[in-house]
Amino acid sequence: MSPGTALITGVSGQDGSYLAELLLADGWRVAGLVRPGEETLAVVGHLAGDIEFVRGDLLDRASLRDAVLTRVPERIFHLAAPSFVPDSWLRPAEYVAAIAGSCAELLAVVAEELPATRLVVASSGAMFGDAPESPQREDTPFRPTNPYAVAKLAAHHLVGAMRSGRGLHASSAILYNHESERRPEQFVSRRVSRGAAAISLGAAESLSLGSLEAVRDWSHARDMMRGLVLMADAPEPDDYVLASGVGHTVGELATIAFASVGLDSRDYVVVDDALRRPPEATPSVGDPDRARRKLGWRPEISFEQLVEGMVRHDVRELQEAVGRPAAT
Repeated sequence: MSPGTALITGVSGQDGSYLAELLLADGWRVAGLVRPGEETLAVVGHLAGDIEFVRGDLLDRASLRDAVLTRVPERIFHLAAPSFVPDSWLRPAEYVAAIAGSCAELLAVVAEELPATRLVVASSGAMFGDAPESPQREDTPFRPTNPYAVAKLAAHHLVGAMRSGRGLHASSAILYNHESERRPEQFVSRRVSRGAAAISLGAAESLSLGSLEAVRDWSHARDMMRGLVLMADAPEPDDYVLASGVGHTVGELATIAFASVGLDSRDYVVVDDALRRPPEATPSVGDPDRARRKLGWRPEISFEQLVEGMVRHDVRELQEAVGRPAAT
């Protein structure tokens, strides 16, 4: 398909900014759905002259429909969603409406008005929850354990139903943990990289974390977004687990982060029981075999490169904040 117009919901977030860069490099015209004021966010502000910002809200069905029908995109990448899992326990109805409701609206408008448009929806490995096996595959039974994962699963099933029932080129990307320096600081990966950077500069003395034994399958966000592009390019739609296939503990994450600035994490990391989550019976690790076979996709950035890159970024940012020259 020759490049045309691509609409990205959630373009102002980590994933949306990387996806926009990839599409622009391929010659696509990019429109990005944002809420008022998000156009100037740091992660996407550098693209202000290259993409069209479209104002809308996941809870405003009319704004979603208008964004699609006025741009007539050949491709839609639906990334926007509240993503901080602990908050889903406080606002479950909002999470379900924002995640499943917005997905249903986009699928409906495509089916009714633009059936040739290709749609890729960002799902989550959290849908597997207490899965009976690890690593998890596309056919692993889903057992979500929080409202965020329940909402994501509803959207995931909607994609499958509209694909089979209406013949849409609609695919679900089952994304496992993916990080970068563009990740907000409330997420553990960025808390670790930021903490290591601050301690190395003498701006902090310790870093408090929850369980160091918790396992996650971490990849770089840019690699994940390459997967979404390949899914949209594929002749046939399908659901794909996008993951590295390798689990790492939070302790390993901290070890690599501190070692990248010449420190031993054991001297600075403090385990705070208040931050602990209940232990998970099944490690959250994805099996990307289908994506490798059918899309030719695999991560290009290693776990070590990901963590070290995040720490280097945070060191530079903190040095600039206090007017200190960055190390050469």
